[in-house]
Amino acid sequence: MTSASLDTLFSWIRTESPTHDVAGVNLMMDLVVAQMKDAPIAVERISGEQGLGDALVLRAGPQRDEQPILIMSHLDTVHPVGTIERDLPLKVDGDRLYGPGIYDMKGGAFFSLEAFRDVARKGNAARPMVFIVTPDEEIGSPMTRPIIEDIGRQSAFALVTEPARDGGKIVTSRKGVGRFDVHVEGRPAHAGSRHQDGRNAVYEAARQILAVEAMTDYARGVTTTVGMISGGTAVNTIPQHCHFPIDLRVETVADGEALTAAILGLKAHNPDVRVTVTGGMNRPPYERSEGTAKLFGHAKALAAEIGFDLVSSPRAGGGSDGNFTAAIGTPTLDGLGIDGDGAHTLQEYGLISSIAPRQKLMTRLLETLR
Repeated sequence: MTSASLDTLFSWIRTESPTHDVAGVNLMMDLVVAQMKDAPIAVERISGEQGLGDALVLRAGPQRDEQPILIMSHLDTVHPVGTIERDLPLKVDGDRLYGPGIYDMKGGAFFSLEAFRDVARKGNAARPMVFIVTPDEEIGSPMTRPIIEDIGRQSAFALVTEPARDGGKIVTSRKGVGRFDVHVEGRPAHAGSRHQDGRNAVYEAARQILAVEAMTDYARGVTTTVGMISGGTAVNTIPQHCHFPIDLRVETVADGEALTAAILGLKAHNPDVRVTVTGGMNRPPYERSEGTAKLFGHAKALAAEIGFDLVSSPRAGGGSDGNFTAAIGTPTLDGLGIDGDGAHTLQEYGLISSIAPRQKLMTRLLETLR
């Protein structure tokens, strides 16, 4: 990686872009547009909706009527503005480059866009190319999912620049993700003088949470998690309201349907309390198809030519935009981004040495996927 490219990547990391910081996300999109300058690339900028930043659709390659190669990156992160000043400063420590969003996934997005631009300039893409750059992946892609699925249906292959796993492994399958919100409504009362008149929403929520957590089945790859809860107004008041979200992960479409029905069907134990559940599957399972297996075999052969061994990881627990393309039948290869560790933490880093070979792999995929 040249020093100029590394300096540009540093500027990306310094540009903090949590999902709901529209200004920060849009500044990242500005940097991508500048990166594509003077290359034969058509840039479509889609204005943000739902309180989100803009998205980009970049098109390049041969002007032929055939299915394109789709590449996908997101530029939103989970770290709040100020993280780079307080808790996770940009620094290089040997081969490790630390900074918010470097691993998930600015490093992979940056070098993949470099590869896309260079292949476009050389005019040697195997197919037309479409690169979608999104502002909302970290919250489930509510704005860009229709765009991804529409272009994905028209594409021959999908390449996703999410970070590599466990020492550089690629991703060929992911769990599906469900998100639900539960509202429990009881009856308020004074905790001392009128306790018997109250119906405790927090107590009912606790019973519901036990039922939800009991749905976890590691043998089937099903996990249910309640990671947050809020309720009540004062220590001496029987709480009327309690809210909690549920995170669901499943390996199969059938389990997604079964667990969704079970969660949406939660009923109050106390007839004087009301339980309301909303939500559903946020991302469908990304199951390894025959087409994805062949795509991985092609990438593995290219990696061997470059000089490294490309290994497929076990099914990933986290979702990505690759879940959408895989679910509609497009052969999808994920985890093509930077190697490193610490996604979503204050120890996040990328390995500088992984950038050049993985950029070369992305380049060769764009040059050879027929």
